[in-house]
Amino acid sequence: MNTKDSNGYRDGELLKGLVAGLIGGLVASAVMNGFQQLFSRYVTGEDRSHGAQSLQTGTPEHGIGEVLAEQGVEDPKDDAAERLANAIAFEGFDHRLTEDEKRAAGTIFHYGYGASMGAFYGAAVEIIPAVTAGAGMPYGAAVWVGADEGVVPLLGLSKTPSEYPASIHAFSFASHLVYGLTTEAVRCGVRAIL
Repeated sequence: MNTKDSNGYRDGELLKGLVAGLIGGLVASAVMNGFQQLFSRYVTGEDRSHGAQSLQTGTPEHGIGEVLAEQGVEDPKDDAAERLANAIAFEGFDHRLTEDEKRAAGTIFHYGYGASMGAFYGAAVEIIPAVTAGAGMPYGAAVWVGADEGVVPLLGLSKTPSEYPASIHAFSFASHLVYGLTTEAVRCGVRAIL
């Protein structure tokens, strides 16, 4: 029996939305990485297939980047997810990650973040269906503003937004539009099954 709670939601609907969004965010993270890899090869001729911040490299002179540099474990080629993995390993466990470990941990963080943002989106859709307006792209843009342009540089996981050229911001923005669009498409398909 599917009963409604005091807010008018059927039992389990929020959970179904969360699961559908989580799957959507996970798939969208993979699609976003593929988009970045293709775009990077086409525009720069380089393979930058890992991490959402792969073009936002360089040692931040503040926050986590500064701390890692002072400890001698900062690599300016690291993206934000790799830098976070390195900071946790070194500061929390006194372990210096190898390049392979850093790349693997950075990928896990990237996919974990993408999946969790998708889960949040899927749950939000169950409460406010209008969140799907724009086929998920406004949500992708909001994730870009909040993460790439906000929290990531604030923590020193990347340089400040003003230290990157407009082309890097445009690339990252487009990547997050792809993320939002894919999250919504997959969420919608999975939610129809659940």
